[in-house]
Amino acid sequence: MKVIYLTHSTCIIQIHEKNLLIDPFLYENSSFDKRSLNTYMDMYSPIHYILITHAHYDHVCDVEFFSKKYPNALIIANYEISNFYSKKGINTYGINYGSFIPFSFGKLKYTWACHSSVFNNGIYGGNPGGFLLHTEEGNLYISGDTSITWEMNLFPIFGKIDLSILPIGGRYTMDIEEAIQASNLLKCERVLGVHYNTFNEIKIHKEKSVKDFMENKKDLILLESWDSITI
Repeated sequence: MKVIYLTHSTCIIQIHEKNLLIDPFLYENSSFDKRSLNTYMDMYSPIHYILITHAHYDHVCDVEFFSKKYPNALIIANYEISNFYSKKGINTYGINYGSFIPFSFGKLKYTWACHSSVFNNGIYGGNPGGFLLHTEEGNLYISGDTSITWEMNLFPIFGKIDLSILPIGGRYTMDIEEAIQASNLLKCERVLGVHYNTFNEIKIHKEKSVKDFMENKKDLILLESWDSITI
């Protein structure tokens, strides 16, 4: 399994030769360098799945763009978000908090997130969430935007988590201190930090943040755009 970080909370995950795009926020993201976007995207084409954690603009901005670019891609999101895009003629698969569901890349469980969810036009985006992803290549937790939650205690019961993708910018989500505590609940030593430094409200000190994790015997991974890690 390979995780490619693009920007903000947007990643591409490669599993079993399938490409999963997470929470696409690129073309309206002023902090993202778009000059090489087409070149890099060609490296990870086609996109087979688009996973959406909630309906906020900085997580769904480019869903329709990529759905048109990759018309066979399947959107996986909660019922309300799936229904929103299905009405636009886009392929969707609606899920909710519940069981693991098998897909070609592995099995996926929609998990609780403590946040909010609404589209820019005011349409309700259903319950926000994250994804617990189990594959033959490893297990991954994508929290989405959330504070620390006691439910995180439950996720390791289903299997060891090899990497957690957690927001660390604070204000709207966890900050560094809470992300460390979340990693304890998750029993996960490696964290890929997302949702930071895109806006002034979520600025962090990167070197100090990495050091804080190290002092707690955890590994905080902060990637530049298009850098990747392998599980």
